[in-house]
Amino acid sequence: MIPSILPTYNRAPLSFVRGEGAWLIEEDGRRFLDLGAGIAVNALGHAHPALVQAVTDQASKLWHVSNLYRIPGQQELADRLTEATFADTVFFTNSGTEAMELAVKMVRKYWYEKGEDRSEIVAFTGAFHGRSSAAIAAAGSEKMTKGFGPLLPGFIQVPFGDHDATSAAITDRTAAVIIEPVQGEGGIIPVPDQCLKGLRDLCDQTGALLIFDEVQCGMGRTGRLFAHEWAGVTPDIMMVAKGIGGGFPLGAVLATEAAASGMTAGTHGSTYGGNPLAMAVGNAVMKIVADDDFLAEVNRKAGAFRQKLEGLVAAHPDVFEAVRGQCLMLGLKCKATNTDVVAAAYGETLLTVPAADNVIRLLPPLTITDDEIAEAVTRLDRAAQAVERAKETA
Repeated sequence: MIPSILPTYNRAPLSFVRGEGAWLIEEDGRRFLDLGAGIAVNALGHAHPALVQAVTDQASKLWHVSNLYRIPGQQELADRLTEATFADTVFFTNSGTEAMELAVKMVRKYWYEKGEDRSEIVAFTGAFHGRSSAAIAAAGSEKMTKGFGPLLPGFIQVPFGDHDATSAAITDRTAAVIIEPVQGEGGIIPVPDQCLKGLRDLCDQTGALLIFDEVQCGMGRTGRLFAHEWAGVTPDIMMVAKGIGGGFPLGAVLATEAAASGMTAGTHGSTYGGNPLAMAVGNAVMKIVADDDFLAEVNRKAGAFRQKLEGLVAAHPDVFEAVRGQCLMLGLKCKATNTDVVAAAYGETLLTVPAADNVIRLLPPLTITDDEIAEAVTRLDRAAQAVERAKETA
C-alpha cells in the first residue's frame, strides 16, 4: 500500500522539532550539528532572531494579497537586489524550479520578439536546475529524465568544462547558455573563472544570452553575494532561491532590461510569488548577507574550516580523497561510499548531504561559529573512524 506521503524521497529516520542556529533538535532530544542547512537554504541558521522577528511582524499584519496589487516589500527587495547586482529587474517566485521555468520562457520570448528563430538552450552534463519539465530536459541525464518523456525540446547538453564542445554547440539557433557557477548536486564543482569569462565572450560573440543558476551557490555561500562575482563577469539572467529566503520559500529571476524585454503584462505570473511574508524574510536576509563585513567573516571562517578538512582528509586516506568547493560551499570527495559516510555522521549526530561523484556536501549556515566548525570536524573524524572499522570487519 502506498503511504499517505508520496514516496519520492528515501528519508533518514530522523524527525526534527526545533532548530537553534547551526543545531537541529530531534524528537528524542538529540542535538545534531547541521552541515546541510536544508541544502544551502538556512543561510542564517535556524530561528535567526532577525528572521523570526520579520516573519512575526508581517504575519500579524498581512499574509497574502496576490500580484493584482502592489506589494511594498517586493519593491524594497527588488531595489536591494538590483542595486547589489547587474540586474535591472526582478520577478519573485517560490522556488528555484519556478525560477528555471521563467528563465527558459524569458530567453525564448526575447528571441521571438526580435523575430529570430532561436530556441535552443545549451546546458552542461552534471547540471541540476530543478525537477520540472524544463529543468530535467536541461539536465538531460537518464537519472533525471527516464520515464518522463517526451521531454521538452530545445536543450543541448555538452560536456562540463569542454570549451571546444561548448563553442561548437553554440550556433545561430542558440537562445541561451545556462550554467551553475558552482555545480551543487553534481558534486561541488566550481567553474574556473576563465571558463565563466570564456562563456561570456562566446555569448557576446554569438548574441546568445547567458543564464547563471545561483540557486545553491548564491547569497553569500561562496564568500561573495553571488558566486559569479569572483570571475568579474555578469550574466543576462540569474536564478536565485534557497538562501535568499533563509528557510522561507522564496526564489527570484534577475535580468537585464534587454533580456527581460519580451516579458510584458500577461506573459507570466505567480499566485504566491512575492507574497508579503516572503518579502519580509527576504529583505531581512539581504540586510544581513549583503553586508561586506558579514561576507568577510564568512570568508575567514571558511578558510579555517577548509584547513581543518584538509587535515581530516590526510588523516583518513581510505575514506576521503580531497576537499573541493569554495568558501562555505564545500565537498569531500570520498573513497568510501559517500552514503556510508553520511550514515556514519548521523551516528555522530552530524548532518551532511550526499551529492554526485561520490561526494558529501558541507553547506553549513553562514553564521556557524569557530567552535562549531571545530566540533563538526571532530565529529567527521569520528564518523570516518566508524567507516574504517566497518570496512575492517566486513
